[in-house]
Amino acid sequence: MVAIVGFGVCLIAAEPRNLSVLKQEIVAYVESGAYDRDIKAVIAPAVTFVKERAAAKRPGERLVLVLDIDETAISNFAQMRAQDFGYVPPVWDAWVARGEAPAIAPVLELFRAARAAGVEVIFITGRRESDRSGSEKNLRAAGFGDYAALWLKPNGANSSTEQFKTETRRRIEADGRTIVANVGD
Repeated sequence: MVAIVGFGVCLIAAEPRNLSVLKQEIVAYVESGAYDRDIKAVIAPAVTFVKERAAAKRPGERLVLVLDIDETAISNFAQMRAQDFGYVPPVWDAWVARGEAPAIAPVLELFRAARAAGVEVIFITGRRESDRSGSEKNLRAAGFGDYAALWLKPNGANSSTEQFKTETRRRIEADGRTIVANVGD
């Protein structure tokens, strides 16, 4: 415990957990299969919902499923683990350019169900426009090639990824599309 005293107030704060222990817990969570089970449990109802919503589509309605890329459609876990969960921009850029990240299977199932039901899929990512080539390559290689659009954050953009994604979803809807599901952040 750490006691912080100031201005007549005493706060008791727990000592932060050791980073190396947290990294071990992440690896154990993924390797145990619990991570995959949790994703499947979250995505299964989304598959059902998208199919049902597509079946109830009104004439002329353009339905869209919005997906994120990193840790939503594809997994960068192997790369993150190889870098001891650190971020080294040139190493990350090379990883993205290679386009080798595998699909997250339940999300690929959702993608396929949406496409089979006539729902467009649009990817919105915080990756930069300079990552377009590697991102497109990776999406195709992982089985996500039949998408309607890929929105990447403009190079040099000062807005947060959250702001970029929110504004992009507004633009999609302003274009006359109806977003039926948004998976990711």
